[in-house]
Amino acid sequence: MAASKKYGVAVSAIPQYIAEQSDPANDHYVFAYTMTIENVGTVPAQLVSRHWIITDASGEVQEVRGLGVVGRQPLLQPGEKFAYTSGCQLDTPVGTMRGSYQLTAVDGRQFEAEIPEFTLAVPHVLH
Repeated sequence: MAASKKYGVAVSAIPQYIAEQSDPANDHYVFAYTMTIENVGTVPAQLVSRHWIITDASGEVQEVRGLGVVGRQPLLQPGEKFAYTSGCQLDTPVGTMRGSYQLTAVDGRQFEAEIPEFTLAVPHVLH
């Protein structure tokens, strides 16, 4: 039997292109993404901050750091999920996002959860 991890968070992303807020003629592309964060560990943990690395198709990188997500710092019990939707804009029709969440367990231990890279793309641009 495998030992369960005391500190663990699973992260998944669902990106979406927002055509009605975008203006491709002026290199303005708006994307939303829904993030789901699940505490897969055995101790409650609070999401304290985030660090995003956003890269567009021309290699421009934006780094975003901040407290919480959408103005909240959710405390996740073991097995509990928290989902939120946020957005970003790019100057190109394709880009990527990746990063990490910083969490603090109720016992005071701090740890990070990796946000796997995902692609932001206008539909029908990538073949």
